[in-house]
Amino acid sequence: MKADLERDTGFRRALLGEALACMASGDLDTGKIVLREYINGTVGFLKLGAALGRSPKSLMRMLSPTGNPQARNLFEMVAYLQKVEGTVLEVRAIDATAA
Repeated sequence: MKADLERDTGFRRALLGEALACMASGDLDTGKIVLREYINGTVGFLKLGAALGRSPKSLMRMLSPTGNPQARNLFEMVAYLQKVEGTVLEVRAIDATAA
């Protein structure tokens, strides 16, 4: 997957968006898995930890199956990843009854 992420900007952005969509819909476990895969395939935890002033191991634990990250930590990660990716993720409300 790492090679796909390195080559395909659209795939990287879709994966990052999917991580947040999972979290926003209440599936935190899947969102953490997807976000962890995105990080492993792009910037890596060492660079992310250095950028955020946090231990890479602490960030990895937050996104582990038993991790329980605070919203502040998740949003700091996502803000940095958007900056690196050169994109802005957008949240939109839709009428669930119309879908």
